Amino acid sequence: MKNWLPDAAARLGFDLCGIAPAALDPRNRQQYLWWLEQGFHGKMGYMERFERQDIHALLPSVRSVICVAMNYNTPHPLSTECSDPARGWIARYAWGDDYHEVMRERLEKLAEELRGEVGGSLEARIYVDTGPLLERAIAWRAGLGWIAKNTCLINEGMGSWYLLGEVLSNLELEPGLPSPDRCGTCTRCLEACPTGAIREPYVLDATRCISYYTIELKGAIPEPMRPQMGRHVFGCDICQDVCPWNTAAPTTLESAFQPRSLEVANQSRDCEGATTETGNAAKAAEQDHPQPTSPTAFNPPLEILAELSEEQFQRVFQQSPIRRPKYRGFLRNVAVAMGNSRDPKFRPILERLAAHPDPLVSEHARWAVSQLPSST
Repeated sequence: MKNWLPDAAARLGFDLCGIAPAALDPRNRQQYLWWLEQGFHGKMGYMERFERQDIHALLPSVRSVICVAMNYNTPHPLSTECSDPARGWIARYAWGDDYHEVMRERLEKLAEELRGEVGGSLEARIYVDTGPLLERAIAWRAGLGWIAKNTCLINEGMGSWYLLGEVLSNLELEPGLPSPDRCGTCTRCLEACPTGAIREPYVLDATRCISYYTIELKGAIPEPMRPQMGRHVFGCDICQDVCPWNTAAPTTLESAFQPRSLEVANQSRDCEGATTETGNAAKAAEQDHPQPTSPTAFNPPLEILAELSEEQFQRVFQQSPIRRPKYRGFLRNVAVAMGNSRDPKFRPILERLAAHPDPLVSEHARWAVSQLPSST
């Protein structure tokens, strides 16, 4: 089983696989409780669920956790390398298909194959960032990487550009060894964060984080925060972009994670769930810095995003994590990005959004207009 599991995981497209014991390290538990007490989770009330501290509440018979990781680092420039004020930024993990579904399907196959190996006695539950698990703490105990100063999980060979998934099982499997911390004296992530969300090494304040405001927050973004958000439309990659461990991180040609097309027409999906355009992007990604022939989710033109109707938004971002903030939240984010661009060509679009029937959209659009140079 020690060799079978990593081999089976690799066949299914996972880049890392390890085993963790079915219990949190007490230090992780204490750190998490302290983090909640400080209110650093903002309005993400689901983070307070007790099950995050007790894996047995999810599967009473659990004896070990199989942890896997998938590389999503497509061969495209970093956000810190993209300075066109007319374009926005979408977090790299969200360029293609929803990783929750991509990984869940493969984890189900892994559990099925595992059941074939051990027999019908297997009890298992699958999670891909959708259940109350402290995934990074578990993955650290499995030896997949260490929790870094930016609170991402870093693997010595892969950097931090990978997504996590778990299979809770009732099997007694030999656990891996926790990965040693290799951040050293480096503080690049703390220095690069435009909002100061990394309050101190290993402490992330979500209420200062661009990802929190563009993805999780459902209401208005506080005005003092808006100018610091730059042209981020969905998520933020800055603390990973500047990390030395990502300098030589391997890339992936996994079709599911390549940037999807923003073309409204021809958004058909094949039986594997990937858009035709996404498949074409995978081929183009064989270049070091591919230049898409049509707009994609990589460094997208803000004007195209702002012009999407709700129906077009749903169609273009079908099976995409970008749908999480919903259409109104998406337009809110685009408006802020346009305001921060200071590009006067966006004035007509923003004035139109300022008349939007949804108060959330209209208020942020009016703020964005006020950020543009005077037209007189």
